[in-house]
Amino acid sequence: MKIGKVYLIGAGPGDPGLITLKGMECLKKSDVVVYDHLANEELLAEVPAEAERIYVGKKGGEHTLPQGTINALLIEKAQAGKVVSRLKGGDPFIFGRGGEEAEALFEAGIPFEVVPGVSSAVAAPAYAGIPLTHRDYTSTVALITGHEDPHRETSRIFWDKISTGAGTLVCLMGVGNLSAIASSLIRHGRSPQTPVAVIRWGTLPIQETLTGTLADIAALAQAHQLKPPAIIVVGEVVALREKLNWFERLPLFGKQIVVTRAAEQAGELSQRLRALGAHPIEFPTIEVIPPAEWRALDHCLQRLGEYDWIVFTSRNAVRFFVERLVGLGFDLRHLKGPRICAIGPRTAEGLEALMIRVDYVPREYRAEAIVEGLTKENLQGKRILIPRSLMARDLLPDALKKAGAIVDVVEAYRTVIPQKNPEELRDRLRAGTIDAITFTSSSTVKNFVECIGSREIQALLRGIVVASIGPITAETARGLGIETTVMPQEYTIAALVEALVEHFRGKP
Repeated sequence: MKIGKVYLIGAGPGDPGLITLKGMECLKKSDVVVYDHLANEELLAEVPAEAERIYVGKKGGEHTLPQGTINALLIEKAQAGKVVSRLKGGDPFIFGRGGEEAEALFEAGIPFEVVPGVSSAVAAPAYAGIPLTHRDYTSTVALITGHEDPHRETSRIFWDKISTGAGTLVCLMGVGNLSAIASSLIRHGRSPQTPVAVIRWGTLPIQETLTGTLADIAALAQAHQLKPPAIIVVGEVVALREKLNWFERLPLFGKQIVVTRAAEQAGELSQRLRALGAHPIEFPTIEVIPPAEWRALDHCLQRLGEYDWIVFTSRNAVRFFVERLVGLGFDLRHLKGPRICAIGPRTAEGLEALMIRVDYVPREYRAEAIVEGLTKENLQGKRILIPRSLMARDLLPDALKKAGAIVDVVEAYRTVIPQKNPEELRDRLRAGTIDAITFTSSSTVKNFVECIGSREIQALLRGIVVASIGPITAETARGLGIETTVMPQEYTIAALVEALVEHFRGKP
């Protein structure tokens, strides 16, 4: 059997956007992923669905598997012909024991590659507004472990040399030994008034930064109950944080916001929230799937020339409609007869991306506004096709029929509730750690209530900002006992995020 290969990949410091392009490419071709506690699990979304995922994290000194067993696991999987991604927090060769794993692979004759990662030693200070070097402060930096091998009788850190030998010191895994580290540095010549920063969960929206001096940082950390994972930065550059602290000043920094969109569509909203400092918690309440059977849509597609208008109410409708059209052997020339109406700018963008001309986009997503635009000409006897989910409300078809149109509503896709355990989200809601919940359609609201449970929904959402993308979604929420706090004037994802920013602006 052909031997596989192992990639020792640095996952970066926490922010999933900081993994390298090569690291991401390796994940996408993995048969097996062996990952650590500090490797962001969001990265696993890039791994093939059929790949094996094995957690071997170490947390608070507790090892899921000892290092020797991890080494043996990598060898075993590679010998079985698998492509193995060993996903390690930060960089695999900076206090990550990647060197030991590489040695074991070499001794076993297993091919391997090292994919460097962004170390928390560099990234966490940068996200806290602390440059490790600066022309006006220092040109030297040293990395130190704060947690040496417990079986070693004597330290390999030469405190007498390193205390004053580098302008900036970065200590990883040292929070538990912070008092001893500070004392060693002072004892060997570093001024007690040297600025110090302790950065916990660096680069993530839950990042916490504590500053002090060598003389008082240990007492401050104890008073704030600061726990791992955290890094320690010692040096005059820490003072620059007052000017350069960009990350913690982002408008949504630290806000935990639930995203209820379908998993394949949540990315845009999550990325926008993350870029503004929020922690998006993806809890998809919708899964978009093909209809149970295509007969009704196929019948309409084969006689598109008979329609005067096609009304698309979502990007999902566009996607499934066009995919089925092409699947039947037609192309976009088949759309030359009817005019096209898109409900909302995002739906229009989806059509235009496919080179389909949009004739009308109503100024707002209300049945009355849509009918108003279409009735600039007489709708009496006009044939209108609406491909959509049959779960959608009938306000629009009813209004068009009332105006005299002949309306065919056909199922182009279905929305179902994904199989997802809601208990973790319920626990977060009960604990009060959620700041906001976003709803982007009536279906997301209905399914959210069904998942969480209608009996306690009002109690669970008390004090939480509810952001609805538009009036129809807000109306559905109200009917289920949920009052909308935030609603944008334009019914788009970008506007929804901006409305959240405006709501939280100036609030703690």
